Amino acid sequence: MRFPRWALASVLALIGSVTAVPAQAAPVGQVRVDQVGYGAGESKQAYLMTPSAVSGRFSVVDAKGRTAWSGRLGASLGGWSARYGAVQPIDFSGLTEAGTYRVRAAGVTSPPFRVGGDLFDPVADRTVEFFQAQRDGRDVVPGRLGRKPAHLTDRAATVYATPVFRGDGGDQLAEPLRPTGRTVDVEGGWFDAGDFVKFTHASAYATASLLFAQRDRSNPALSAETRFGLRWLDKVWDADRGVLYAQVGIGTGSTEHGFLGDHDVWRLPEDDDRLDVRPGDAKYFIKHRPVFAANEPGERISPNLVGRVTASFALAAQVEARRDPKRARALLEQAASLFARAKTADVGELVTAFPHAYYPEDSWADDLEFGATQLALAGKALRDPRAAGWARAATHWASVYLASGDTDTLNVYNTSALGHRDLVRLLRAGVPGAEVTEAQLVGDLRRQLQSGVDSAARSPFRTAADVAAFDAATRSFGFAATARLYREVTGDRSFDAFGVQQRNFALGANAWGTTLVVGVGSRFPECPHHQAANLSGDPDGGHRVLVGAVINGPNAAALFDGLGEMPEGAIPCAKPYPTQFDSATSRFVDELRSWPSSEPAIDFTATAALAFSLS
Repeated sequence: MRFPRWALASVLALIGSVTAVPAQAAPVGQVRVDQVGYGAGESKQAYLMTPSAVSGRFSVVDAKGRTAWSGRLGASLGGWSARYGAVQPIDFSGLTEAGTYRVRAAGVTSPPFRVGGDLFDPVADRTVEFFQAQRDGRDVVPGRLGRKPAHLTDRAATVYATPVFRGDGGDQLAEPLRPTGRTVDVEGGWFDAGDFVKFTHASAYATASLLFAQRDRSNPALSAETRFGLRWLDKVWDADRGVLYAQVGIGTGSTEHGFLGDHDVWRLPEDDDRLDVRPGDAKYFIKHRPVFAANEPGERISPNLVGRVTASFALAAQVEARRDPKRARALLEQAASLFARAKTADVGELVTAFPHAYYPEDSWADDLEFGATQLALAGKALRDPRAAGWARAATHWASVYLASGDTDTLNVYNTSALGHRDLVRLLRAGVPGAEVTEAQLVGDLRRQLQSGVDSAARSPFRTAADVAAFDAATRSFGFAATARLYREVTGDRSFDAFGVQQRNFALGANAWGTTLVVGVGSRFPECPHHQAANLSGDPDGGHRVLVGAVINGPNAAALFDGLGEMPEGAIPCAKPYPTQFDSATSRFVDELRSWPSSEPAIDFTATAALAFSLS
């Protein structure tokens, strides 16, 4: 379960781009659809929300109002809330003709959507635009938000000793930060979320996910973005000293120790470079951001970080193997040098972020499987004799993962689906001494998907993600991606409809009738929890929005009590949804302060980019 990144910080948000919806009584019924659309040959399902179940028929009408399909409403899948006691499925899978349509049922009409091919490549392109907006350093893309170079002081950032926090899961510093006397160049990279801190843990997951998509999809903008992410990973891995840097910036300030953290100041990132500060000033760490290492020089490194950064370098080596073999070999050496440093005994608490509670991961064998698998594939592409050894290592770490009892699915905390898919490719080519079989890996992919199917059966919208917990959007996209990976490996379409339903949920087939991707669909989040977009964007509708950003989505209702005041200097933004769309346990709040719903993140968006690229 993700700990909120801004739990003790000033809470944020962003801009609006369409007219506010007044908080008034909702219509008697609502029809919810995937607002992007449905592939011609895939299952197609919408949902009718009503106070109580109704009988009768539905129709699907084209752009001219002509009936293109009709059928009978399905039986209620269960109640959603006190207001909506019935959610009924509308199945129009038989509609295959390309076009723009709406669904009509019980006197209400859905937003428009499309049926046809090539629906999701444009959406994948929009997620790339979000990564461009997240760039830090000198090489920014101005884009819709007019981004400017920022945090150029990161070129000579001071490394500090590992910070010490109070309590189990606390983020209050127990001791002052202690400089080591060493400086490093960590300029560049992506902001993690709505703040300006950079984490190797999330950046490597995002880079690897984008590269996984890039291998099979030619896209110049995506290629430019993965190169940008790789340049930063190359900086944070100091192979000569055997040190991996894990974090740039500190989120939480300390009144006791006299400084402000990143979460304490609402501003544009380029403002930080203009500060005139000296050591001891409250804003010193806003301009001169501390760097924290994952290990001491030469020591073993947290295996989760090793696995995913290794995978990033090795995936890039595969992409470059044909067009630039020299660069590919350099990337392979970076990957190999890091993989050899993994700490695999007495691992202890994994390094993800400081504090660890911001990303409380405890799974790491999946990351080593992922990294070793990509090393082996890169080695094979470059005819490196070490490839066979890396392939055996991949099967070893896969066996360790399978024995661990981990039940998670694809998201920033678990990369096993990506590792399994490619390790099957290696096994089919032959891996002498393999410690797992193809059947075991396929079985675990099936287990992950079946766990989602079982959860979805309890939801009236057939969503597998827990909408009263963090990460609803990214987990939905993770299931959608895994369903496609499973089909690629097996040819079995048993989970196709399930995967489509998870994508449908994140693109509007949910109680609130909103997509969870900014700038996508007829209704989307307008107040994302993001400082740069809030201060550079259009708060009352317009072009300047954080297009492509995937937000957290619905969350536990109790988290929205007492969100506090608007942060000083922010542009207020609130686009209220009728509270009747909320359930007793889950809410979605599109408002500046609502970090539990509206904060975007690079890991959320990378999972979505992967799902859209596989669609």
